[in-house]
Amino acid sequence: MSSLARLATWLGGLVFCVSAAAADIDVASYGYPLANPFEATIVTTPPELRPTLPDDRDIDQSDYSVRLRPDRQFELLDNFWPVTRMHYRLAEQKGKAPLIFIISGTGASYSSTTTEYLKKLFYGAGYHVVQLSSPTSYDFMASASRSATPGYSPDDADDLYRAMQAVRAQHPNLQVSDFMLTGYSLGALHAAFVSHLDETRRAFNFKRVLLLNPPVNLYTSISNLDKLVQTRVQGIDNSTNFYELVLSKLTRYFNDKGGFDINEAMLYDFQRSKEHLTDEQMAMLIGTSFRFSAADIVFTSDLLNRRGLITPRDYHINEGTSLTPFFQAALRCDFDCYITEQLVPMWRARYDGGSLNQLVHDTSLYALEDYLKSSDKVAVMHNADDLILGKGDIGFLRRTFGDRLTLYPRGGHCGNLNYRVNSDAMLEFFRG
Repeated sequence: MSSLARLATWLGGLVFCVSAAAADIDVASYGYPLANPFEATIVTTPPELRPTLPDDRDIDQSDYSVRLRPDRQFELLDNFWPVTRMHYRLAEQKGKAPLIFIISGTGASYSSTTTEYLKKLFYGAGYHVVQLSSPTSYDFMASASRSATPGYSPDDADDLYRAMQAVRAQHPNLQVSDFMLTGYSLGALHAAFVSHLDETRRAFNFKRVLLLNPPVNLYTSISNLDKLVQTRVQGIDNSTNFYELVLSKLTRYFNDKGGFDINEAMLYDFQRSKEHLTDEQMAMLIGTSFRFSAADIVFTSDLLNRRGLITPRDYHINEGTSLTPFFQAALRCDFDCYITEQLVPMWRARYDGGSLNQLVHDTSLYALEDYLKSSDKVAVMHNADDLILGKGDIGFLRRTFGDRLTLYPRGGHCGNLNYRVNSDAMLEFFRG
């Protein structure tokens, strides 16, 4: 794995290293209560420690759509017709205000829970907010991606940039003072590449860019999450039994509570109960969720490109077609499989690409090291116990961002984004 990390790429650029130290937050002063990274990832922050956010009824927001790929209008199969146009959400302030774009994480739509949380946080602080789906979501792949084969970060950023320009053009009367950019998880990696792209195209001239829990080496992060699916859970020999175990625990929990309501507050309370999940069970739950996201990408990319790997090229799909057998086949193809069978062939054909090591480097933060070292407007907030980080990743962040890195001791993967301390720090960064 160290060869994939391409650690040698930073050796030639030591002259550009910043001298300031990263802002490391110690556990005692931080106050985030969940020490278990698996639990933090799943249940996030206890409700009483979250910031006060505006209610949806108090937000002037609407969903919009824009046609980015008119050539696909007649190419898409029947079951993809609703996403021939890219959909997004815009929340508007009254009068002139800064506008912040939010890029969602792996497989997530513009209306996902975390993106909605960030929208409310920034809107409440006086920003116009545009919510964008991840380039790895099926709707973005169908409506906005040129290759419908996400995973090569420069291409994903280019697709996002064109989408952002189309959004801005659709609202010419929106009064914007400055443009800001953020993203979480994979969306944070995309935000870094979009910011770099904007340095030459200058459509937005982003004033500030915040990367929330980004993968440093994308291949390492994918491998970490894929391994969670292989976690050995006592008494479990297949995924069906695992889901039955989780369901039985939830059933007993709700019977004791006398009601049924699944939300983050419930999950926190559930983990305090006698039915709580073990570390192994939580790890498998996180890994399984990621595997479903990967299957979506595998299936959609194959179908849109008519590759015939999952769905036969001449097989006609309509609204009445059962997709279950195809999705089951996609589940058997993990991210390594997707990279080998779909991403690498596309990349080599389009860019005359070479080795897997080269692809891994070009899709990760390593490829932007010189830019990120020299760009004062780009900052990172990350967690020392994040599940997606690998050996050497935190060291890279320290060398590259210096005092523009805030490293929290706890929070797992994005579990503390809705903690008051984190939300205050985000707003403070964008205020400058």
